[in-house]
Amino acid sequence: MADDLVLLDVDARGVATITLNRPEARNALSSALIAELARAYDEVLDTEAVACVILTGTDPAFCAGMDLREMGAGAGNLSLDFVGRLWETSTPVIGAVNGAAVTGGLELALACDFLIASDHARFADTHARVGVMPGGGMSYLLPQAVGLRLAKELSLTGRYMTAAEAHAAGLVNKVVSHHDLMPAAMGTAHEICASDRSVTKRLNKLYKQTATMAGAEAAAHERTNFVDYLTQSLDPAAIEAARDGVIEHGRAQT
Repeated sequence: MADDLVLLDVDARGVATITLNRPEARNALSSALIAELARAYDEVLDTEAVACVILTGTDPAFCAGMDLREMGAGAGNLSLDFVGRLWETSTPVIGAVNGAAVTGGLELALACDFLIASDHARFADTHARVGVMPGGGMSYLLPQAVGLRLAKELSLTGRYMTAAEAHAAGLVNKVVSHHDLMPAAMGTAHEICASDRSVTKRLNKLYKQTATMAGAEAAAHERTNFVDYLTQSLDPAAIEAARDGVIEHGRAQT
C-alpha cells in the first residue's frame, strides 16, 4: 500500500526488498517507521525462505536519520534496534543507497553487509552539528569502513561525501547510475542466491564475528567454525555436484 511506511517484497528467488517509504520526510526514522521496519525484519531476516535482503529508500533520500521533530517533542523514537538487528542477522543485507544517508541513516547503511550507491547518493554524520551523541554504531562501524582518521573528520565536521568520494574511501562497493541502482542490487542479490544458502548465511555470520576480534582470536574462531562444519554439516556429494557449476561460473566471469 502507498500509505505504508515500509514496503516489503519477496521475489521467487528469495530476495526480499525492504523500502523505507516516508519520502515527504526524506525517510526520517519516526517511531512508527521504526516499528514497521522491525516487523519487516521479523518477517524476512534469518528465515529459510529469504536468501538475501536489499534495503533501500523511496526517492529522493535513503534515510535522513532519526526524526528530529519527534525527538524534540519528547516522543520515544530512540530505539536503535533497527541498526543492531542488521548487525546480528546472518542473512546478507545489501544497502542500495538511492540518495542521502545521513547520521542515523548512515548508521543504518553501515549496518548493511555492503553498499551499492546511486550517483545521487550522499553520506554524512551530522551528530555533532545537531548536538546529539551517536548510539547506532557510528564510532565503530564508520572507522571500519573508511579508517579512523577520515571517520573522525567526517563526524567532527559533519561534511557530506559524494558517492564517488564514498567509493574511493571504501564506504561503498560500487557506484552506478540512479536508474541502474535497483537492477544492480538485484543482480548482486541473485548472485548470492545462486550459492549454497546455508553456507552463505554461516559465512556472513562468521565475518561479523571475526570483525570484532584480534587476529589470533579470529583465526582460532574460524578454525573452530570450520571443524564444527566438517563434523556436523558437510555434504561431500553436494560439493561434488556443485563443482561443475562453480567452474562454469568462473569461466563466465573471465
